[in-house]
Amino acid sequence: MKTLKNHTILYDEVCPMCNAYTSAFVKTGMLDKDGREPYQNMSCSYASKVETLRAVNEIALVNKETGEVEYGIRSLFIILGTSFPFLKPLFRLKPFEWLMDKAYKFISYNRRVIMPSAKEKNSNMNDRSFNLTYRIAFLIFTWFMTAFILHSYSNLLLGVIPKSNFYREFLICGGQIFWQLIFISLTNRNKAWDYLGTMMTISFAGGLLLLIGLGISKVLSSAPEVFASYFLIVATVMLLEHVRRAKVLKLSPILSITWVLYRLILLILILYV
Repeated sequence: MKTLKNHTILYDEVCPMCNAYTSAFVKTGMLDKDGREPYQNMSCSYASKVETLRAVNEIALVNKETGEVEYGIRSLFIILGTSFPFLKPLFRLKPFEWLMDKAYKFISYNRRVIMPSAKEKNSNMNDRSFNLTYRIAFLIFTWFMTAFILHSYSNLLLGVIPKSNFYREFLICGGQIFWQLIFISLTNRNKAWDYLGTMMTISFAGGLLLLIGLGISKVLSSAPEVFASYFLIVATVMLLEHVRRAKVLKLSPILSITWVLYRLILLILILYV
């Protein structure tokens, strides 16, 4: 694997995801040992060459010899193309670059709700990492995917709960967004978009955990009570994560209570109505 030398990638030091993958670039030898640096403390030698506002959300890669700077998906293409030259023809395709650029921004603008950090230092910088269009896209994506997984998993629970359909699960997931929106608006309105993004990250993560149960069901048949028990375990993990993330965001514990209350109301309606 070839190392991209004399380059520095500028990452967001309060973003666990950014920290992890840029650290991996260094540890695997894709970048030099001094090949990464937080943009919050970037070197004065090339600070004037970097578009700071752009670097907040599109990770910057600085060529220390020429002073040239690339951003976002182009930065990653240069690093990956150096280590894996056979990928370069793919990276030159404009449709592929456009698609990957959108995917990159989708993740970048939602990175702080996907993996929140308690080490927020500069509120002005944090505000720049928010984009309403990409946040709404994230909510819709996680809403749809979670509903799809729940519908598939509900087929394993027949006998414990009545037969479901996609529309019911879609309404349940959407109802959760609007239900919690009421309470976040009453308790901490200025963090509503961050909270909704965080909450739907938890829902989607729970859906991914349910995929394990779906995978097992393809290999081993079991009673619906077994899959119902696994569902309760996943729900418990989600609750604990909800409580933890609410603390990270410094939100009221009332939100965890209403999160549970919504599910209890739904369970009663599903079983007895």
